Amino acid sequence: MDEILAGLKQSGVNFLLIARGDAFSRLSRDCGSNGLVTEWCDQLRVLLHSSIGGFLSHCGWNSIKESVFSGVPILTFPITGEQDINSEVIVGDWKIGRKVKTGSNVVARAEIAAVVRRFMDRESDESKEMMERVKKVKGVCRVSVSEGGSATREIDSFIRDQLGLSDSKVGKAVE
Repeated sequence: MDEILAGLKQSGVNFLLIARGDAFSRLSRDCGSNGLVTEWCDQLRVLLHSSIGGFLSHCGWNSIKESVFSGVPILTFPITGEQDINSEVIVGDWKIGRKVKTGSNVVARAEIAAVVRRFMDRESDESKEMMERVKKVKGVCRVSVSEGGSATREIDSFIRDQLGLSDSKVGKAVE
């Protein structure tokens, strides 16, 4: 966490960092002039704000869903388990993010600063392409959760199958 904070500060990019417990106490004392460290935030609300240009994430599935729904590219920093696979999907398959680290080594602050600066450079062709893709993925996500969208149809189908209901009874059963 100390290296991440130092790298964010060195990058010169404005940032919000969430840290809990002892990490919050330690890191909040020295977040620099371009940062804010807090113990909690409404992540989806923050990601939906127009000032957010990127999301440094551990690549948990809920964080990915919120970032995609918000149309925010992801700077991946997987820690454990399926997070490595999720990072590969974000960077390699969907092409809506970039990796901070490769392998399991600790990433030094200078590397973090360089990756963050490059990631937030909206003038580069790579960033422009990434932003176009994340807008498309956001659109697909929004359509899927709208009434009649694929996510809505799938959850209705699941409920119908589990409860043995006809189509007309699904809405009433959920109410």
